[in-house]
Amino acid sequence: MNFNFKEIFTAFMVLFAVIDIVGNIPIIIDLRKKVGHIQSEKATLVAGLIMTLFLFVGKSILNLIGIDVNSFAVAGAFILFFIALEMILGITLYKDDEGGSIAASVFPLAFPLIAGPGTLTTLLSLRAEFYIENIIVAVLANMLVIYIVLKTSARIERIIGPNGIKIVRKVFGVILLAIAVKLFTANIQQLLSS
Repeated sequence: MNFNFKEIFTAFMVLFAVIDIVGNIPIIIDLRKKVGHIQSEKATLVAGLIMTLFLFVGKSILNLIGIDVNSFAVAGAFILFFIALEMILGITLYKDDEGGSIAASVFPLAFPLIAGPGTLTTLLSLRAEFYIENIIVAVLANMLVIYIVLKTSARIERIIGPNGIKIVRKVFGVILLAIAVKLFTANIQQLLSS
């Protein structure tokens, strides 16, 4: 076992910034109004399972189509870069198509809101840098935070307020931007040297 607190904390912060559960509180509240009740336990469990499964199987899928983890990490750095720009500048570069009615409150939250493309790309990018057990601990810690936020989203919105949510998003956007640059430089060096 190669548990490392620094790796766990960094992976936790990266995932926390990418998932942006605090910034998604308005979406969660809107979903609660549409559906009536959010199944916090199920949404958290499904998102955690998707992330953990992709962490283990994602690399095999990449190998099957002939892409190495460093190349995927560079691509992931670009995605993180654009997510960070969205958070900092308050713009939307990528918009999901909302097709059909919301049948259950689990899947819009678990996928794509929590375990979306950015999160899954980030997991494989982190795998290129950190030991897998540290990433799993970071995923579990994020799932705990997500569960708490889902359970208390209305209260959090009242306490922080709309401006507080905007400030949190911008702060995490800057952190995410710095992480994207670090991820890009570390992996592009390995690609160029091989």
